[in-house]
This record gives sequence, C-alpha cells and structure tokens, in this order.
Amino acid sequence: MPPDRPLTVFEGERRRLAGLAYRMTGSVAETEDILQQAWLRLAAQEFDTLDSPARWLTTVVSRLCLDHLKSARRQRESYVGAWLPEPLLESPEPTPEQQWMVTEDVSIALVLLLDTLSPEMRAAFLLRDAFDYGFDEIAQVVGRSPATCRQLVSRARKRLAGAEPPQAPSLEAARPIIAAFWEASRQGDMQRLLDLFAEDIEVHTDGGGKVPAAINVLSGRRRAAGLFAGLARKNLLPVAPCPPLRRINGAPGFLSVDAAGVLQTTAVSIRDGRIAALWIVRNPEKLRHLPREHA
Repeated sequence: MPPDRPLTVFEGERRRLAGLAYRMTGSVAETEDILQQAWLRLAAQEFDTLDSPARWLTTVVSRLCLDHLKSARRQRESYVGAWLPEPLLESPEPTPEQQWMVTEDVSIALVLLLDTLSPEMRAAFLLRDAFDYGFDEIAQVVGRSPATCRQLVSRARKRLAGAEPPQAPSLEAARPIIAAFWEASRQGDMQRLLDLFAEDIEVHTDGGGKVPAAINVLSGRRRAAGLFAGLARKNLLPVAPCPPLRRINGAPGFLSVDAAGVLQTTAVSIRDGRIAALWIVRNPEKLRHLPREHA
C-alpha cells in the first residue's frame, strides 16, 4: 500500500467530515480538533482491513461529536444569552482546509435548527439524510436500537419540516438592503428600520457573557428596531460607509468593530426584500479564528 494512501483518502473526505462535525457542534475549533483526532485514529489503523475508509471515518467523526456534545452539555446549559454557532467567513481563495466552509450546507439557520435536537437525534438525522446510513449502521454509532434510530430520524424530520430558511440572495442583490440597514442603525432612524425589517424578524446577539449583548432573542420588528435605535442614541456612532459584504455561513453579512472596539460579525437573512433575521456574534472566543484585519 502506498504510504500516502490513508492521507489521500482522508483529504478527499475532509470537506464532508468537517461539514458533519460543524453541523453537530457549531464550533470551528471543535471541528478542527475532531478532524485531527479522526486522522490520528485512521493513521493508527490497519488501513487494508477497512472495507470502506470513508464510512469508517464518518462513524468515527460522529462518535467524537457525540462525545463532545455530552461533555459540553453542562457548559451550554450555563451559557449567558443567545447561543450562535461560530461564524464561517467565506474566503475568496479558500485553502483545502477551508473549502468545506463554502461548499457544505452550514447555514446559521440550519445549525440553530439542528441545535434544538438531542445529540443522538441530530446524529441520526444527519447520518440518514446527509450520508445515507442504514438504521443498523446508525444504531452502532448512537448506541440505540435500529427501531429507536428510525424513530429519532422521523421525529427530527417532523421537527425540521417547513423550517427551511429562505435562499440567500447574491451579494449584489443584498447590498442596498444591508447598506440601508447599516445607515439606519447608526443614525437610530426608527421608521426606516421598521420599513426594512420583516414583521417577524428575529435578532440573535451572542456575547457569551464576555461582552455586552442582548440576553434574549428579540422577535418582532418594533423590538428589533428599538434595539438599534437605542444603541445609536447611546453610542453616538459616527457616519461611516457600510463595510464590504462577505458571505458568513452562506448568508450576506459583514465584519465590523463597535464604538468600544469589539469585533463582531453580522449575518443577514433576507426574505421578500426585507430583513428576516440578524445573527450577530460578538463573543470574542468565537471570533478567534477570524483575522481582525478583515474588519
């Protein structure tokens, strides 16, 4: 066997495996750690004894994700404020390690929906629908019977049914809407914000208790507009052009630095020409993988 064959197989599967790990954990750091652990296990394995290295790797990554979620459960229960996954900033020229960030379905809305499922239900659903695992195979991963795994997948599908997020517009199509939001939010223009927001808009701000952020998800355009109008009055932000638009988890958005010097990412969901959701990550621990010079 060529000495580099295991590495070739692993690199060929990296995108899928990373997409699975991120959808399970919502963490870039944990995804990278889990992939490293999976590679070390593959390197220590008798490669020729594996019937399907790709499937073996998928099983290993799934189990590592489940172990992580079980150990992190207490930490998540005590998390301060709204939780968002670590943002994935699309690079114009991604490295092979970054390629999964722009080719896998890792939208914030999807990860938030998956986060409402139990770890076992999340794993069963992804393995069945994204990786076409049989229920016998899923049972070996999650430690449940095949019949129970069938029920887990069915419940997950029912819970996620009809909750698909709207398709993200092109950056060009999103630019005037986001630029108008940027200007109105800095000016504290309540009426203009109301006009830009969908009636059922949701605003998620994740500070993790490290920096100021709204504790709860704000629902409804009046509450959302009131938040940004109040921030503008409090901070007296100078007039500045809207930052360059980037893809953040596939959605249009931007990086910015607030009046206190806090880096944040803002991802925007647009539906029928109005802003349907804003996902703002301010927790510095979730932004460590982003170079500050991007802001």
